[in-house]
Amino acid sequence: MLELKHIVKKYDEKVILNDISLTVEDGEIISILGPSGGGKTTLLNVILGITPLSGGQLLYKGEDLSRVPMQKRGFNIVFQDYALFPNLTAYQNIVYGLRNKPGIATKEEVADLIRLLDLQDHVDKRISQLSGGQKQRVALARTLVMKPKILLLDEPLSALDGVIKESIKERIRTIAKQYHLTTIIVTHDPEEALTLSHRVLILNGGKIAQFDTPDNIIHAPKDDFIKKFILSQLQIKRDNIYKLFEPGAMPAARQAQ
Repeated sequence: MLELKHIVKKYDEKVILNDISLTVEDGEIISILGPSGGGKTTLLNVILGITPLSGGQLLYKGEDLSRVPMQKRGFNIVFQDYALFPNLTAYQNIVYGLRNKPGIATKEEVADLIRLLDLQDHVDKRISQLSGGQKQRVALARTLVMKPKILLLDEPLSALDGVIKESIKERIRTIAKQYHLTTIIVTHDPEEALTLSHRVLILNGGKIAQFDTPDNIIHAPKDDFIKKFILSQLQIKRDNIYKLFEPGAMPAARQAQ
C-alpha cells in the first residue's frame, strides 16, 4: 500500500530523518511514537507532502510520489488543533471541501458519516458551541468526506481525556475497519499507540528504533531505549501495560484484524 525507501530529511546539515524504510499494509492502523524531536511530525509531513524529501522514495501502490505535490497525493490529515472554521456551523465545516470537488461524496454518504460519528445533534452548532470530542469528530468527518487514500492524524487524542478519549479511539478503529482505510497516527502517548494500532513505529533520533506489533514491542523490545521509553520515560507503569496484553485483554484494533 505505502512504501518508504531510505527516506532522508535534512535541514541544512541537520539530519531529521535518517534512512527510514518500511511498508504499510492496506487498512492498517500505524502509530508513530517517539521522544520529542525524534522526527515523528516530520515523517507525517513527508508522507502528506508538506515537507519535501532530501533523499529516498515514497511509493503508493507502486507509484513514486516522492516529487508529487500534496494536493495530488490524495492523502488527508486531521491536525492536532482541528483547524475548523469558527464562523461556520459543524455541517458547513464537514462539507467545506466539497465546494471544490462536489461529486466526490453524495449527500447520503455525508449523512452516513454524520451518523457514524454521532454528530446528528450538533450539525447546526457553531464550532464554539462544541466540546473537544465533538470538534474532533467534526474534523474527522470533514476529512473523511473527501475519501482520502490514507488518513493521517496528528495527536488526535492529546486534548481529550477519559471516556471521550476512549470514544474517539473506538471511532477511529471503526472508521479504519469499515472503510478499509489505512490510518497513520502521530502520538506521544505509548499506551495510546499500543492499544490503538496494528503496528507501532518508534523513532529515536530520526532513525527507526523498532517497527513492530504492540505485543512484540512489549514482550520483545529491541534494546534498552525501547524499554526505558515505553516503561520509564513517560511514566507508564509496567503492570498497567502488561495487563493490556493478558488473555482476553488484547487491544480492540488487533482483535478486529
